Amino acid sequence: MGTQGTQGTSQSREPNGQDRGTARRALLGAAVLGAGGAVLGLPGAARADERHGSGGHGGGYKSLPKPTVIGHRGASGYRPEHTFGSYQLALDMGADVVEAGDLVPTKDGHLVCRHEPEIGGTTDVSAHPEFADRKTTKTLDGIPTTGWFTEDFTLAELKTLRAVERIPGNRPHNTLYNGRWEIPTFEEVLRWQDEQTRKRGKQVWIYPETKHPTYFRALGLGLEERLAKVLRKHGKDKKNSPVIIQSFEPTSIQRLDKLVDNPLVVLLSAANTRPWDFVTTGDPRTVADLVKPEGLKWIASYAQGIGPTLDLVILKDANGALTTPTTLVADAHRAGLILHPYTMRNENAFLPANFRQGTDPNAYGDAFGAFKTYFATGIDGVFSDNADTALLAREDFVNG
Repeated sequence: MGTQGTQGTSQSREPNGQDRGTARRALLGAAVLGAGGAVLGLPGAARADERHGSGGHGGGYKSLPKPTVIGHRGASGYRPEHTFGSYQLALDMGADVVEAGDLVPTKDGHLVCRHEPEIGGTTDVSAHPEFADRKTTKTLDGIPTTGWFTEDFTLAELKTLRAVERIPGNRPHNTLYNGRWEIPTFEEVLRWQDEQTRKRGKQVWIYPETKHPTYFRALGLGLEERLAKVLRKHGKDKKNSPVIIQSFEPTSIQRLDKLVDNPLVVLLSAANTRPWDFVTTGDPRTVADLVKPEGLKWIASYAQGIGPTLDLVILKDANGALTTPTTLVADAHRAGLILHPYTMRNENAFLPANFRQGTDPNAYGDAFGAFKTYFATGIDGVFSDNADTALLAREDFVNG
């Protein structure tokens, strides 16, 4: 997950005449709001449960504890992100869902898991003299970006690289694991998911994201079609498949709505920003417009949830301290949408100012206090770099 539409809805139908959006909400919306929302007395929870009923893969989200703990790029607080080391640790810690896959394509069309298409900060590519001439500057969503890009490498070439810690200044301990793991493909992730499900006797869920889809479509490397093809190949394109798909570009989710039946989530950045696909198509709406009841109703016509930045859930003052919750949770639930905000991290540098402890920005602050405050708003889950902390915080919250 990182920071990143034409209006309209999908007309595709299930065999029984139920549209895909309604069918997916039967799995994701009702299950999450029914299991978690009803317990917390959230607005709209009962209505969503009544409308959509239950269902899902092995019980779907009703079988998972709530609020749902989503391992952000795995257990990236402890291992270099988007590696099998990170994914495996998130599962071992007990994460309910693993965000296995910020999906970007290779030159030969394979989907691989990297935070961004530029891989200079997440791999050892700079130490490979054979790739020195691949370093270049490109405009990525309007921003000149210099480095090495996945679309300039074949999969075989990328497999010669090894992952490194993306933010070593904040997490020097993670650099211990630099060079241990290669870049995973999404197909490898799906096979890993099946293997772990068999080993654990419990369904493993994953949460991939289409990264910069407008950028890649302009290069002739459309993400949605490739993702749908891989999911179909592995039989994981159904409404009850244990794969939730997310994107910062609403048109990417709309396109996926026509290709697969998986639960779909629209990610939302800062209120004053516009999704890049809106910028390129001239859509004047900002995220602030999308989180209004009318915007949420529009999202609910093709998606089942939203992934807002935490700042859209609780406002901050000029010093970065939490102040007043917004109405987003209640408004989204009324629209039948679930909320999986991002991203909770343990370090002071990433915590609200009123939960920082001491002066070291990389030391742990009062993450438990911050989790409690966010959970109290009624969110349905949260992305966290520290799944173990999130799970303990949830236990504290549920047991009151």
